[in-house]
Amino acid sequence: MSAARTGPSLTLKTREAISGWLFVSPILAGFLIFFVGPLIAVFYYSTTEWNLLSQQSSFVGMDNYVDALTRNDTFWHVLGNSLIFAAGLVPLNMALALGLALALSKPMRGVVIFRTVFFAPVITSAVAWAIIWTFLLQHESGAVNQALSLVGIDGPNWLHEPRWAMASVIVTRVLKTVGLNMILYIAALQSIPRDYEEAARLEGANGWEIFRRITWPLLAPTTLVIMVITVVGSLKVFDHIYLMTGGGPQNATLVLAFYIYEQGFKFFNTGYASALAVVLFVLILALTILQMLLKAVRK
Repeated sequence: MSAARTGPSLTLKTREAISGWLFVSPILAGFLIFFVGPLIAVFYYSTTEWNLLSQQSSFVGMDNYVDALTRNDTFWHVLGNSLIFAAGLVPLNMALALGLALALSKPMRGVVIFRTVFFAPVITSAVAWAIIWTFLLQHESGAVNQALSLVGIDGPNWLHEPRWAMASVIVTRVLKTVGLNMILYIAALQSIPRDYEEAARLEGANGWEIFRRITWPLLAPTTLVIMVITVVGSLKVFDHIYLMTGGGPQNATLVLAFYIYEQGFKFFNTGYASALAVVLFVLILALTILQMLLKAVRK
C-alpha cells in the first residue's frame, strides 16, 4: 500500500525567505508601529483643527499650512531663526571637528586623554550642560564675563540681548556636539592608507598639498554623513533653546522645533503644531536630498 500523500513541500528558497521574514519581523513591526504609524497620524492631525485641551476636532484640510505660510508672520521669523542657527552651527562644528581630528589622529603622548576630554560633552546630560552654561554666561556673576573683565572687557548680557543670544546658543551647542563629529573624522583619517601620504612626500608635496589633494577628497563620504547628521540635528534643536533662552529675548532664538512645542503643548493647538512638524520634516528631507545631490554632482 502506498504511503499517504502529504502537502507539497516548500522549496529551499521559499523556506529561506520565510525564515528571513521571521527574523526581521520584530524590527519591521516596531518600525511600522513606532515610526510609520505616528508619521501617518501627524499628517492626518495636520489637516484638522484639534485642541488638545478640549479634545474637540474638526477637519480643515490644508488651512493650517495656508495659515503658516501666508498669514502667520511669526512662522517666517521662526524659520529664519532655524536657518540662521543651522548656518552658524554646521560650518563651525564641522571645521572644529576636522581640526581636532587632524590634531588628535596622530600618535602622541596623552592623545587618548585629549580625545576623552573633547568627547565627554557628547555623553553629558544636555540638561546639565545647558544649566551650567546658563550660569557661566550670566551678566555680572558669570565666569565668562568675569574672565573678560580681567583683560578690561565689559562682556554683554549674553542670553538676554537679542544680538548675542543666538551666537551664545550656537557656540554652546557646538561645544556639546563637536566630539561626535571629531570621532567620526578620526576614524576616517585612520582608515586612509599611509602609502598615499608617503608617496606624496617623496614627490615633494607639503602638508597643505597632501591635505588638499589626498586627505580631503578621501574624507568626502565621511564629510557627507557628518554634514547630514549635523544639519538635521541643528534643525531639530530644542533642549538648549528651552533651557537657556526659552526662545527669547524678543523671539531672537525662537526656532521651529521649539515653536512646534509651544503650539502643541503650551497653546494646545495640536493640529497647527502637526502642520508645523510636517513642514519641518519636509525641510529636513529637502536639505538632506540637496546635500546628497550636490555631493553626487561633484563626483
